[in-house]
Amino acid sequence: MKKTALAAVTRELLRDAAGSTSGRAARTIHGGHGLMLRQTVIALSAGSAMAEHKSPGEASLQVLLGEIVLVTGDTRWQLMAGDFLELPPDPHSIEAVNDAVLLLTVSNHG
Repeated sequence: MKKTALAAVTRELLRDAAGSTSGRAARTIHGGHGLMLRQTVIALSAGSAMAEHKSPGEASLQVLLGEIVLVTGDTRWQLMAGDFLELPPDPHSIEAVNDAVLLLTVSNHG
């Protein structure tokens, strides 16, 4: 069993995102290749974005800090700290309204 201090990871990734030209930083805290579940903490600086992409499998997103907008087709989701969303299988994009940290959970079950 492994314990992760999400508050510490959040602080570190926000600092890394602020220093990055993309305005993003991420760290996988559980899983990866060969495992069924992957959980990744993603930090986005205010105004930065993740271009339209598809989820590699069944996925969910929990906002740990800040506020984001997730867009898929004509639908816009405004999500704030504490919100949870099952990600659509359709292409979607994410923009940080302010500094934000997300917990992305993806099932690698094909």
